Amino acid sequence: MGAPNQKNSLPRIDDLLVTIESSMLIFSDEKHHERKSLFLSNIDQGLNFDVQSIHYFAAKPDFPPEIAFKKIENALRKLLVTYEFLAGRIKMNTDTGRLEFDCNNAGMGFVVARSERTLDELGDLVCLNPAFQSLVTKRLDCLSPRSHPLCIFQMTSFKCGGFSMGVLTNHTLFDGGSTRIFSENLAAIAGDKPLAVIPYNDRKLLAARSPPLVKFPHHERLKLNIPLAPHATTDANSNIFDNSSTDLDLKVFHLSPDDLLHLKAKANSGPSSGKLRYTSFSIVAAHIWRCKALSFEAEDNLERESTLLYAVDIRQRLNPPLPVGYNGNAVLSAYAKAKCRDIAEAPLSRLVEMVAEGTARMTDEYVRSAIDWVELNKGFPNGEFMISSWWRLGLDEVEYPWGKSVYSCPLVSRRKDVIFLLPDIADGNSDGKGGSHGGGVNVSIALPHKEMIMFESLFYEHLA
Repeated sequence: MGAPNQKNSLPRIDDLLVTIESSMLIFSDEKHHERKSLFLSNIDQGLNFDVQSIHYFAAKPDFPPEIAFKKIENALRKLLVTYEFLAGRIKMNTDTGRLEFDCNNAGMGFVVARSERTLDELGDLVCLNPAFQSLVTKRLDCLSPRSHPLCIFQMTSFKCGGFSMGVLTNHTLFDGGSTRIFSENLAAIAGDKPLAVIPYNDRKLLAARSPPLVKFPHHERLKLNIPLAPHATTDANSNIFDNSSTDLDLKVFHLSPDDLLHLKAKANSGPSSGKLRYTSFSIVAAHIWRCKALSFEAEDNLERESTLLYAVDIRQRLNPPLPVGYNGNAVLSAYAKAKCRDIAEAPLSRLVEMVAEGTARMTDEYVRSAIDWVELNKGFPNGEFMISSWWRLGLDEVEYPWGKSVYSCPLVSRRKDVIFLLPDIADGNSDGKGGSHGGGVNVSIALPHKEMIMFESLFYEHLA
């Protein structure tokens, strides 16, 4: 227990030898498209930046890449009738001062590429190989930045007959839950089946109250007098964290199923109020929080207050709950905060309880208060770092006509302010059956070299 188990030691290739074969815009199949605007909630407003993910599929003789690619293209055209905002653009409503979707059917991107590598040659798909950047198209060169699509698919074939689906989406489109539903619908339409879940596109369900009523202190937000820019980039609008990537080490730490059971046993054996349920996420988040807070390089670090942020799905926490097919962002940042001295001295059970308290805080009234706070103050996330979990989104469980993905994960960037929890990949997953649940979790983190050394030492010390 506690022996180093990193996902960084395998040799990797530096060039996937990717060639773009075609690049185009695709549009809704609807013959008479009615242009309209769609409301974006206060949660959506602060997420005007792009997210990239890659989904890898093993070779299937009945579905060579060219057939699978055509099925995806045709399915997307059909889905754009229901998901009309995917082919739209973001615009600023000058009357309200709010961002909104302009459903103008300007098109989403669709790129076909090929790699001279095999899927096996890519090595460990969990590893954060910079070469994987070539599997996602970030911009269509023929378009100006203002005309940039909100969604681009890049389908890349490998020499072995396998392929990847690289997806860029503006975060205003989807959160993790609605991404999963969209993926299920894409797979269903590609297989000539009806929609798996009927999408619900009215985001006014998460509109602020009139008048706004803030009933709680919201330590997870910080008010700044910086206006939102209509065409702002991630750096301008997403948060106030230090998102520079200069001189950062990037590593992935693996927690096996046995490691998770060990941490759970440590948490359950310590003192607690017994009022809250400990989830696997809260236990892992607490372990990471301790290591990250204590590895921070600063004078009198033990007297510093550390704040952990993490996303909580609010769909079932509202009264009434949101519709199952709700499209858009239905997550808010929960927080846990404490002085680093207390974090160092506390048993794991107390740190887990603090994380669990942040989740339990997300009641209907708290959520409505948070949305109203943003209506009045705008503001930004306020914390030392955020944990972004792709651990159990279930994207690798979506069944396409050619099967489940071998692995699905975000294209992670080097940022010391965001730690990613990535799904495990099962041993022997090259059998082509897909589905990447190996039972563990991978922790992706970027830190300055000295802080990384300290984080790594603490990670295994407190795992023992």
